[in-house]
Amino acid sequence: MRIVFRCDPALAEHLPRPLPARDALPGWLKAMPAKAFSESHGREIRTVKQCPPFVDAMTHGFVMPLPCDVRIEKDAVAWDWDIPEPATAGHPRAPLSFHVAEQFAGAPFANGRSALKFNSFWTVELEPGWSLYATHPVNRDDLPFRLLTGLVDSDRFQDGGINFPAVWVDPDFTGLLPKGMPVAQCFPVSRAGLDLVCESFDPARQAAYAGTVAQVLTKPGIYRKQFRAKRRE
Repeated sequence: MRIVFRCDPALAEHLPRPLPARDALPGWLKAMPAKAFSESHGREIRTVKQCPPFVDAMTHGFVMPLPCDVRIEKDAVAWDWDIPEPATAGHPRAPLSFHVAEQFAGAPFANGRSALKFNSFWTVELEPGWSLYATHPVNRDDLPFRLLTGLVDSDRFQDGGINFPAVWVDPDFTGLLPKGMPVAQCFPVSRAGLDLVCESFDPARQAAYAGTVAQVLTKPGIYRKQFRAKRRE
């Protein structure tokens, strides 16, 4: 899957580039032990660090990084970012803008406060028939905001930036959002139609189900060793 990112020529040397999600894993996952003692089990059990679906979701696609440090204080957002004036008409210069609270009236995530909008400094071009799924960085509940998920037909919309709105989930947060912090995790999805087929197990599928479950319950790493597809670097 070829993905092309483009930016304003005056800003090219000032912007952190989109990067594979596998290169933006959080420190807490790296520091997590592979096993931890469970009072319920009375022994050590494997943590989610050894769960391929959990980790593969976090490493899937690419992330869009925050282009500069942003300071969050009570009722104030500030940054120091010395960049040239963009050479392209209508191009943003600020890393953030805002959505007023009324734009989310009635939504379950509405909290009466304005939402952040992380401005994009990169356009995204996908191959024909593919859309860009943009969501909150996967399993990143440590971040003080939640990105709102969106789907953009980036095989067609490829000459304008995709901005990323987010709501605050930690109203008391003060501190620094550091340059390079992932604000969105994105991956291409096909627009091909779905053909949903629901069936009952036949005897062969019943036997396969029972055998697979027995292996998973008795031997560690069955999914990783026998079923997990190799990830391309």
